[in-house]
Amino acid sequence: MTRKEIEERKFRPARQEAADARLRTETPQTNSTAYRLAFQDTDFLLREDLRPVRFQLELLKPQLLMDEAKIESTFVFYGSARIPEPDQAQVRIDAAPTPEQKRIAENLGRKARYYEEARKLARIAAQYPVNAAGGRHFVVCSGGGPSIMEAANRGAADVGQTTIGMNIVLPHEQSPNRFVTPELSFQFHYFALRKMHFLLRARALAVFPGGFGTFDEMFELLTLIQTGKMKPIPVLLFGKEFWTRVVDFEALADEGVISPSDLNLLTWVETAEDAWEAVQAFYQDSEVPGFG
Repeated sequence: MTRKEIEERKFRPARQEAADARLRTETPQTNSTAYRLAFQDTDFLLREDLRPVRFQLELLKPQLLMDEAKIESTFVFYGSARIPEPDQAQVRIDAAPTPEQKRIAENLGRKARYYEEARKLARIAAQYPVNAAGGRHFVVCSGGGPSIMEAANRGAADVGQTTIGMNIVLPHEQSPNRFVTPELSFQFHYFALRKMHFLLRARALAVFPGGFGTFDEMFELLTLIQTGKMKPIPVLLFGKEFWTRVVDFEALADEGVISPSDLNLLTWVETAEDAWEAVQAFYQDSEVPGFG
């Protein structure tokens, strides 16, 4: 909205109305919840009937804030919340109270190198040049939590760049990691809206070893590309040994439930350098500035 349009507004802004709606006198009428302005009435907004409105708000808020931050595209990172930093791997192994827990700590410890690879790849992506209009491409985006997510946000912060965190409200405590840019630290109630925001601006996606959440997000993306609902983007899988042990992609093709060509949606990588080279190769003949 231009300054002229603002000056010519015929109605008072909602912010001013909200301030003037404070109770000056208390009566049975003004004390009733019915008297509250609808957009200030939390109990009203949380009613079952208002779910479609909450969907819209949860879609709109991050969209507007990222538009204002001139974020044109993102580099999204998926991965486990349990993989330790390399310098913490042995500490966790030594602290394991039972042989079974020690075995699991050792398995996670062998994946600790992916923390550094995620951090390194985020550093590279975060330094992608801003365009002439101030638009930002390949802005690092994660789920905002610990481990691989933290590593991604940390890598961008290492080089002084903004980075996005998309947390979700869970029954157990979950807070944004300290490397997320505060103005781009979002919290979601609906998984569906969070996943939508992960992909709306995604120009590339790195998937590190992970559990149910990582599987959910990765397979939804692959399905969207496979069915033509979304344009292809680089889908970079770190850790072929892990992924081929827990998912037999070749068997899916052999069984006929996916096409052999669907396997081409995946790009296997082990290092940040491999991943960035794959992104460059993918976009070398495209309109993406800086590639080609």
